[in-house]
Amino acid sequence: MISQDLNEQITRVGRGTDTGEVLRRYWQPAALIDELAGNRPVVPVRLLGEDLVLFRDEQGELGLIQRQCPHRGADLCFGRLEDNGLRCPFHGWHFDRSGQCVEQPAEPEGSRMHEQIKARAYPVVEKNGIVFAYMGPGEPPAFPEFDCFRAPETHVFAFKGLWECNWLQAMEVGIDPAHASFLHRFLQDEDPNESYGKQFRDKAANTEIPMTKLLRDYPRPEIQVEETDFGLRLTALRHMEDGRIHVRVTNQIFPEAICIPMSREMTITQWHVPVDDETCYWYSMFTSFGAPVNKELMREQRLKEHRLPDYAPLKNKSNSYGYDPEEQGVMTYTGMGMDINVHDQWAVESMGRIQDRTDEHLGKSDVGIIRYRRMLRRAIDAVKAGDETAMPMHGSVALDKIFGPVSTDAIAQDGDWKAAWHDSDAERRKACSWDATLAE
Repeated sequence: MISQDLNEQITRVGRGTDTGEVLRRYWQPAALIDELAGNRPVVPVRLLGEDLVLFRDEQGELGLIQRQCPHRGADLCFGRLEDNGLRCPFHGWHFDRSGQCVEQPAEPEGSRMHEQIKARAYPVVEKNGIVFAYMGPGEPPAFPEFDCFRAPETHVFAFKGLWECNWLQAMEVGIDPAHASFLHRFLQDEDPNESYGKQFRDKAANTEIPMTKLLRDYPRPEIQVEETDFGLRLTALRHMEDGRIHVRVTNQIFPEAICIPMSREMTITQWHVPVDDETCYWYSMFTSFGAPVNKELMREQRLKEHRLPDYAPLKNKSNSYGYDPEEQGVMTYTGMGMDINVHDQWAVESMGRIQDRTDEHLGKSDVGIIRYRRMLRRAIDAVKAGDETAMPMHGSVALDKIFGPVSTDAIAQDGDWKAAWHDSDAERRKACSWDATLAE
C-alpha cells in the first residue's frame, strides 16, 4: 500500500507535476510516421496533457506546436498547410515549424507584432517509424544506442494502441515477469512455426518446448532485478524438473519503456506514453535480428484488432473485451481471445482510470514494480534538487555508450544462467545482418 498523496505524485503528468517534470526530460513518442501519410500531413497530438498539432512542411521537416492558435484560440489542426508552415483559417496568422508567427495579414501594413508572437513548440525527430518529441527544458538529450534505433528501417516495425488508463499501471504490467504464466496462459499450444508476429508463441530458447507450455508449467519464476545505466534489468528464472533453467531477460528503460523478447528473432521496445492522466498510448518498435520485418503482415495482424485513426482497440470495456466463458474453460486463461495485448489491456483498464494503490498488496513477485517506483521517486527528488545527473541516462555514462538493452530467453544446461543468456544474445548478434555489436 502507498498513500494517496504518493499515488498522485507518481501518476500525474501535467506541466508542473512532479512526475510530469521527470517525463519531460526524456524523448517521448508523439505519433507514428504512418499517421502523416497522405496529401495533408497534419495530425492532432495530445501528449502529457497538452494539445498539440504535428505537421510536415514543404521542405519535408516536422513541426510540433500548440493546437490552439495564440491569437484567439482557434484549432490549428484545421490550419492551411501552405507557405512552408501552418496558417490559421480564422485570421490568416501563419506559423513556421518552430512556432514563430511569420505573418498577420489582417494587421496594418508594416506591423511587426508577429515578431513577438510564438506558439509553444517542441523539437521532434523521426526514428524508425515513430516521431519523438522533447518537451523539457534546455537542449534535448541524444538518443541512446538501443537496438531499435540502430537497426535499419527494414528491420523495425512500429505500431501503437490506445488504452484507457494511467500510463503507470500500463508500464508496470511490462515489468511483472510472473503475470505471463497466468494472464497469457494458453491451455492449448499452437504450432510455433505459425507464430510470426505473435508474442509468447515461439519455441523456448533452443528447445522444442513451446513458450506457452513452459510458461504454463513453471508459474513461479525466481525474479532478480538490478539497476543499470538505462533503468532496470529483470531476470526471470524458471527451474525445470530436469535441472535446466529457463532464463528470460527483460528490461525497464527509464522512464516509461520496456524492452522484452518477442521471439528468438525479434525484440519489442515499448513505451507507455501518457496522453493525459487517464489515458495512454503504447508505442512499440518490433526489431528483427534476422530477416527484414514483414511489415505488411504485422500491420495487417494489428489492424484486425484496432481501428483508425485513433488506434483504439476493437475489443474494449464496452464489449467486455470479447470475453467468452467457453473459451476460458478450454483455450485461454482469460477467455478474451488469442491477442495478448487484449489480455494486458483488460488487466490495466480494469484497475480503473488511475489505480487506487492505497489498497494494493505487493508480493515478492512484484520486486520489479517496487524497485521501479523507488527509482521514479529518486528521479523526482533529483529534478527538485536541480541535479538531473542523478537520473537514469542523464548521468556520467555517455548515451552513445548505452547499448541494447539485451532482451532474450535462453536455457542454462549446467546451472550457469548468466553465461547462458550472455551466450544466447552474443550468438544472435554475431549472426545479425546489421551491426548489432555491443560496446566493449
